[in-house]
Amino acid sequence: MAGHRFHYEKAEKLLDPKRKEWISPEQVISVLSVQRDDVIADLGAGNGYFTIPLAKETNEKVHAVDVQPEMIQLLKQRAEQMAITNIEYQVADVSSTALPSHSIDKGLMAFVFHEVEPKDAVMDEIRRIMKPNGQFLFIEWEVINSEMGPPVHERIASSNLLAYLKTKTSQVEFIRFHPAIYGVLIHY
Repeated sequence: MAGHRFHYEKAEKLLDPKRKEWISPEQVISVLSVQRDDVIADLGAGNGYFTIPLAKETNEKVHAVDVQPEMIQLLKQRAEQMAITNIEYQVADVSSTALPSHSIDKGLMAFVFHEVEPKDAVMDEIRRIMKPNGQFLFIEWEVINSEMGPPVHERIASSNLLAYLKTKTSQVEFIRFHPAIYGVLIHY
């Protein structure tokens, strides 16, 4: 693992209302152009900050994958409280999911890529699960000091992630959500 894994005992921080000022689920839904018939994967779903709003936008399944069973349990509890039934839960490493090949229309990995190694294995897994013409969005912390997010030394500079992803595919799009938060959208 590249950096320190975000621990489930701090999961309430992921739902801090201030987070919406920096990046809202609605912005992510818009960037991904989520449609009612999209099958979606949230890799590193945590307790569902993005998963639940994505599930509300599609009539299809949202696959929530997280390596920490405690995070998946917190997500299940939140979804049950909101009567959301189209989420499928999976405890797995993002580099080795049980998702079927070429089954995902839209995908997301928010604030996780800086934690995973080897990155090439994660990219191979994403390529395997995505449908042709699908879109996958990476969201990460910029390498600047900010009141939220991991320590600066654990972050990935947007220029570095963009350069890395361009070695994997030619169709990448940069998105600035906040001075401390950026995204890179891959078109498959």
